[in-house]
Amino acid sequence: MATELYDLTVPLFSKRLEALSALLDKARDHAGQDADALLEHRLIADMHPLTRQVQMAADSAKLCVARLSGRDAPVMEDTETTIDQLQARIRATLDYLASVPRESVDGQEDREVVLTFPSGEMRFIGRDYAIGFAQPNFYFHLTTAYALLRARGVPIGKRDFFGGM
Repeated sequence: MATELYDLTVPLFSKRLEALSALLDKARDHAGQDADALLEHRLIADMHPLTRQVQMAADSAKLCVARLSGRDAPVMEDTETTIDQLQARIRATLDYLASVPRESVDGQEDREVVLTFPSGEMRFIGRDYAIGFAQPNFYFHLTTAYALLRARGVPIGKRDFFGGM
């Protein structure tokens, strides 16, 4: 049986967002009352801080599924300043992913997806967008969030990144 586009997106994003949520819980446990201070850390000056990495990972997941399914994604204002607020954003993203029916994603392999940036457009078909752009983008931000926490001494490892095995 062929793998369907839904299987390449919704379950993958959901499991990793759950893992990201668990990483943030471990950060809170490790840092205690100073946990929210972790959110402004960057790997290097010209990269986004942890808060933005979490926001962008969530956005990558929800927008991929929205673009493939033709449904509207929930608007999130990017105003989070605490781990609790980021956890709420992850939960809202997971709820959205769970609300999208399989049949609205499966069969969209050839759907045109057009991304518009200040520098121009990027055009894809659904499968290439999901596998060649959305997933790598999601993992970039997820990995960067993990690296930021790890660099700040949060006791996490590969199993935490994968969300348990």
